[in-house]
Amino acid sequence: MLTRLVLATASMNVAMAVTSAMSTLVVADRLNVGASGLPNTAAVLGTAAGALAVGRLTDRLGRAGALRLGYATAAVGGGFALFAAAGAWLGWLFVGMAMLGAGNASALLSRYAAAELAKPDRRTTAMGTVVGGGAAGAVLGPLLLEPARHLGLGTAAGPFVVATVAAAIACAVTFGLRNGEPERESPTRLEGTQTWGVRVGGVAMLVTQLVMVLFMTAVPIHASQHGQGLTQLGVMLSIHILGMSALAPLTGWWIDRAGPRPAMLCGLLLLSLAGMLMAFGHAFVVALFVLGYGWNLCYLGGSAVVFRSVPSHVSRSTVESALEAVAWGASALATATSTWLFAIGGFGLPAALSLFVIVGAFALILAKNRRNSSCGQQDPTSTTSPAARTTT
Repeated sequence: MLTRLVLATASMNVAMAVTSAMSTLVVADRLNVGASGLPNTAAVLGTAAGALAVGRLTDRLGRAGALRLGYATAAVGGGFALFAAAGAWLGWLFVGMAMLGAGNASALLSRYAAAELAKPDRRTTAMGTVVGGGAAGAVLGPLLLEPARHLGLGTAAGPFVVATVAAAIACAVTFGLRNGEPERESPTRLEGTQTWGVRVGGVAMLVTQLVMVLFMTAVPIHASQHGQGLTQLGVMLSIHILGMSALAPLTGWWIDRAGPRPAMLCGLLLLSLAGMLMAFGHAFVVALFVLGYGWNLCYLGGSAVVFRSVPSHVSRSTVESALEAVAWGASALATATSTWLFAIGGFGLPAALSLFVIVGAFALILAKNRRNSSCGQQDPTSTTSPAARTTT
């Protein structure tokens, strides 16, 4: 079952990788550079809406059925985007990207499906395996940008053919996927350290998503301005995605043993380092990898805190999908402003804004840790919290 989740995630990552880069270039060519981040904004908003929809449908259809419907929506959306890239009305590109976002939501929420299928002491490792397994597709996607030009549909349309097929494959492999542990009662209000765990996990995922999107939306424009073609852009994006995914199984193993807090704090530090490297133009390719791994640490760490903090009598899928929607909904602002900020001041402005939110998240984690210790409360970011045992 874990293999099916990995294959579906990898296929969907192919679709998102090629469309994210190509849609930016299509809009830059047909409109202007300042508007080139809008297709990714549509995809991010689609991911947020898709996360809410998948969460609601999980209670009715189970994890497997809800994930499959998200992938099917993405396959249809790929067709709309292909239609626009081939020369039709550009608005279809934004519709298609939003629908592809629904498939992206399924791929992201697959990590929780993996956790429910795993043994209690290996749940974050299972999450990491799904995220890491998706690395193959995420790395392959950008490398297909140049070969896709030779599909006979033109430079712009070819990558969207690849995306449509990849999303359809993701949908197909989820047939036969079984559901994990069922929800047993209706949602109830969370209290105490459980409330804090959900909030901290949500903040970690929100901040890391904002920072990554703020930088990566502008990378295709940066590459184009420096005379780099699709092949070079594909390599850069693949290196970044390797940072996001390749070490995820190791990250999950570490979190299962050391707890989520060290991973989240290290992730925030790496995000800060990556921002400074990109702002000053030093070791750009290294910065892309560091940015990706910082995202990996914060996202898996935050996910582990959330999973541990929501007790079994609460509709876990509702909480998880709501936090996913908040993270991606807020990062829509980053996609909409990224290329605009880059046009004004390069990567310096995104770096300054990123540092501001990173410091706030870092202080939140440390301050609450001290407060819990002084009050004698258990901490859901540790390896032995009651919240963690409740979900097992």
